[in-house]
Amino acid sequence: MGAPEPMPITRLVNGVVADLASETLRRPDGPAIVLRPQAFATLRHLIANANRLVAKDELMQAVWQGTAVTDDSLVQCIHEVRRALGDDARAVLQTISRRGYRLNLPEEPAAAGPAGPSIAVLPFAGLAADAGQDYFTDGLVEDLITSLAQIPGLFVIARNSSFAYRGQALDLRRVAAELGVRYLLEGSARRAGARLRINAHLIDGGSGRHVWAGRFEGAAEDVFELQDQITEQILGVIEPQLRRVEIERARRKRAGSLDAYDLYLQALPHAVSNAPGATDAALRLLYASLALDPGYLPAHGYAAWCHEQRFFRGGFDPADRAAALDHTTIALAVNADDPQAMSIAAFVRANLTRDYDDAAEVLDRALALNPNSALAFGFSALVSAHSERDARAVAHAQRALRLSPLDDPLNYHPYCALALTSLFAGRFTEAVTYANLTIRANPAFSVPYAYLIASHESLGDLESAGAAARRLLDVAPSFTIDGFARMALFRPPLMAALAASLRKAGLPEA
Repeated sequence: MGAPEPMPITRLVNGVVADLASETLRRPDGPAIVLRPQAFATLRHLIANANRLVAKDELMQAVWQGTAVTDDSLVQCIHEVRRALGDDARAVLQTISRRGYRLNLPEEPAAAGPAGPSIAVLPFAGLAADAGQDYFTDGLVEDLITSLAQIPGLFVIARNSSFAYRGQALDLRRVAAELGVRYLLEGSARRAGARLRINAHLIDGGSGRHVWAGRFEGAAEDVFELQDQITEQILGVIEPQLRRVEIERARRKRAGSLDAYDLYLQALPHAVSNAPGATDAALRLLYASLALDPGYLPAHGYAAWCHEQRFFRGGFDPADRAAALDHTTIALAVNADDPQAMSIAAFVRANLTRDYDDAAEVLDRALALNPNSALAFGFSALVSAHSERDARAVAHAQRALRLSPLDDPLNYHPYCALALTSLFAGRFTEAVTYANLTIRANPAFSVPYAYLIASHESLGDLESAGAAARRLLDVAPSFTIDGFARMALFRPPLMAALAASLRKAGLPEA
């Protein structure tokens, strides 16, 4: 969602509120305590690096930025901060002999920003050879801010706030603290002959660590078309990258500090693997998340999908089917506007009810809300392939793959859609290629092995079909042709042809 102008960022330190915007301290219901700029800069850097040893040299560089000063200057700042914090025992701001200082703070801030991921896009450095084209980099940043703001659950700092840092030598951790965000996106644009080159970096605001970097190029002759292309490419990388980093962050949290969002994040790797044991683990975490926040739509979407997985590959229990449909009803309620949850729910409903027309309509609405969602395009591609909307399936699969980095765990959706459309169109060599890519993207997902077997068998390569059949049974030992046919994902003639291919490969009937 888009973000309003951020509130002043504050942090509680030993009962004293540090206001990082006004550079003042105050006790609750008390007057402001004004520190000298150097003393407050010292405190700011220690807050940004709380609970770790900060070397003297690092502090002096952060506060005086290369200006030569004596150790006494830093010591005076430390004394001033301690007096303001009432830290007579030096338990909060510790001196580590001959090494530096450590500010001890609780792990979670007393006054926190948004619970989910948050990001600010900083002004990109312009074209050194042609400063008159700075409008290109400004336009690129504005497009990125607008597009990122369409991602549900992502808090995006408004342009006016992030552009206030234009032309400054930045301490990225300080900027992240001031804006109250977890991540920063920065970059540069420069001309190289007849081409423009864009470099972008995603920064963890807490540590200052680079979590991703990418380079994008295009012809300089049409800067606006290039701007659109690069915006799409960067956004396609950023969304799954943020998801991956957030999952890792949730994994590192103590069990007692997990909230609905963190439990949902921890469920995602299990849910997307589409494997029986992983599905059960995902549902445990998703229901724990929903117990804390019953209206959390993404958790409902993934819970619906997990129950659908368990229904089709776990014995066709009617209770799983009913639970899946119940969760889709919540995700698709009249006032629901989360495109991720809508996309998953549309896919699940299509598979369980065969109402592909309704699913396509829902997916179109989801893509209108977030036209850069690789996840939505991937689900749309699969729904289209299942309903033999081949042109739409191919177009949406290709768009999903353009938007998505090569290692996105959900790439098996568009690859699977391309395998199906190729198989049904009689392009069996292509079908083999795409089925293998699906399996490579998610080896635990059993269904594409069936498509690979049918593709090899249609080419007359029974040896390869048999090898694929053995791999399928390794992944899904309980697989049977009857169970696969009961899924009824396609029209009866197509299901019958697939079943015949599986039979020739020697798979068990029942």
